[in-house]
Amino acid sequence: MPKADTSSAAKTQLKLQPLGDRVIVKPVTKEEKTTSFGIIIPESADKERPAKGTVVAVGPGKMEEGQLQPMTVKVGQEVLFSKYGYDEVKVEGEDYFILSESSILAIISK
Repeated sequence: MPKADTSSAAKTQLKLQPLGDRVIVKPVTKEEKTTSFGIIIPESADKERPAKGTVVAVGPGKMEEGQLQPMTVKVGQEVLFSKYGYDEVKVEGEDYFILSESSILAIISK
């Protein structure tokens, strides 16, 4: 059985290591939400949960028919994800979302 890549969690010093095809995402904070023109969207105007964040840790992948399927997303990538497909956790005062790779809708290119 292949060993899990613990380096992705170690780089961010996060004390969580996702299992299987799980991904840990740091959601965009309210202060970071701006329009393309640089206008900050106030918290009162944004009732939706964040659906955008940065990948901070990645699991080893999903086992299918005895073969480990590698992950598509990588630590540091900005992603869009399903608004209802994650679990919220708080580690050392910071909010993170744990979701399956299949809940990630897109990788945002810079």
